[in-house]
Amino acid sequence: MDALICLSSQCPESWLATLDVVRLCMAAFLAILFLQSGLDKVVDRKGNVEWLTGHFANSPLASQVIPMLGVITVIEIGAGVLSALGFLALLFTGSATLAAWGALIALVALLMLFFGQRMAKDYGGAAVLVPYFLVSLAALWLMGS
Repeated sequence: MDALICLSSQCPESWLATLDVVRLCMAAFLAILFLQSGLDKVVDRKGNVEWLTGHFANSPLASQVIPMLGVITVIEIGAGVLSALGFLALLFTGSATLAAWGALIALVALLMLFFGQRMAKDYGGAAVLVPYFLVSLAALWLMGS
């Protein structure tokens, strides 16, 4: 059987096994998520500063909005770039190393965002991050499989 994608664990002649497809999808997901989020912080910096200043106005982080925005922007773009390069490496070489690094940096970014949301007492915003965190954890785990 010469299938492009094999849904069985024993298809040595297939081009992509199921695990490869899952890894590719996770790397693509994280690349899209973090490149869009990080680049939005660059393109609409003023809007982000205004929104975050209001969001953190009553928190201990109120005076740290500008440095926090810079740090999270770099971390998110890093996670997105590593995930995108990881996608390409998975596709062309089968190596999951860059994608694993992308997932790890994504987890760091999400922990930073989660901390910020909790400090701002935006518990709903913090809860929204949990599925992204779980996907990133699963991606990190699967890149090592």
